[in-house]
Amino acid sequence: MNLKMNLKFDSPKYEYSRSPSGNISVVDIVLPDVLHLIDNYWYQFPPLNPLWHGILMFVMCILAILSLSGNFIVIYVFTSTRTLRTPSNLYVVNLAISDFLMMFTMAPPFLVNCYNETWVFGPLMCQIYGMCGSLFGCTSIWSMVLIANDRYNVIAKGMAAKPLTITMAIIKILAIWLFNLAWTIAPVFGWNRYVPEGNMSACGTDYFSKDWLSRSYIVSYSIFVYFIPLFSIIYAYYYIIKAVAAHEKNMREQAKKMNVTSLRSGDDSKNISAEYKLAKIALITISLWFVAWTPYLIINWFGIFEIASLSPLNTIWGSLFAKANAIYNPIVYAISHPKYQAALYEKIPCLACDANGSEKKAVSNNDGNQSTVTAEEVKGN
Repeated sequence: MNLKMNLKFDSPKYEYSRSPSGNISVVDIVLPDVLHLIDNYWYQFPPLNPLWHGILMFVMCILAILSLSGNFIVIYVFTSTRTLRTPSNLYVVNLAISDFLMMFTMAPPFLVNCYNETWVFGPLMCQIYGMCGSLFGCTSIWSMVLIANDRYNVIAKGMAAKPLTITMAIIKILAIWLFNLAWTIAPVFGWNRYVPEGNMSACGTDYFSKDWLSRSYIVSYSIFVYFIPLFSIIYAYYYIIKAVAAHEKNMREQAKKMNVTSLRSGDDSKNISAEYKLAKIALITISLWFVAWTPYLIINWFGIFEIASLSPLNTIWGSLFAKANAIYNPIVYAISHPKYQAALYEKIPCLACDANGSEKKAVSNNDGNQSTVTAEEVKGN
């Protein structure tokens, strides 16, 4: 159904959706069964220039292609390569799954709504859309917390750390899914709600309700799915950097006492360098996630505390940055993860640069015995 062709602003069924002043507003084309979800705040804004919807459709198509294909490849390579099927890499696969599902559920409705310049799927689908965005987005960030914590155990704690097992990794993954599901369904039962955002092409949390029940959800949600993960990651990487610095200092001092340049053999240096490189990859990925979701957090806080005026264009950029999160991870791994590069070259040669011979051999010929796999392979990400 092409609403742009069939719905007229002067139609009697849309008279009550006009702003109090009688001017045409961004809400005018909204379907009647969705109007009760629209906050009065949005009636003051005129309809968006159709060019913005066209730009959004183009950008979302690019993001969807990159995210769906990239994350599918990550899932395929990590699950089909024996040497990459480690407990730590379960976190990587879980992250790719949550990113894939987020774009799979977000992109198609978003494109249809941009084409029609309003939300066309009714109030129930608005709830489901908001839930999917919340669930998969929160799962991505908590997956990154698990990755950072694993890096902390391997590098900062070293031999004192309890080894991660497949069972333990699966339990932690299930725990974060259940935890995030609880936050996702809370608005459905009255703790806040999911409503169309200012551009009317996506649905999210209601950040204009002024009652403290709704405000308390936004504040609590921010604490448990943004600030706590952020501080957990900062804590983990602070001690990782501290442990690395202390270890390097001790190695230099010992080498100086023995009047040698370095205490490491060539292989040891390569493996340790790979450890810290992979930790850096995880940190870059996490940083990109926060770049993606921070604008959306700011929009929510500006709304509930009336810190600054928001326009439909503001919500467009918030949604765009949030959805772009799903494309970062496969790009980072494709560029920087040596074992993933080697496996990708073996599985899909046209998508990877030629890895060096030893890397390809390690992936192709290793018999899966954990005792023969290099430190880089065992630790995974």
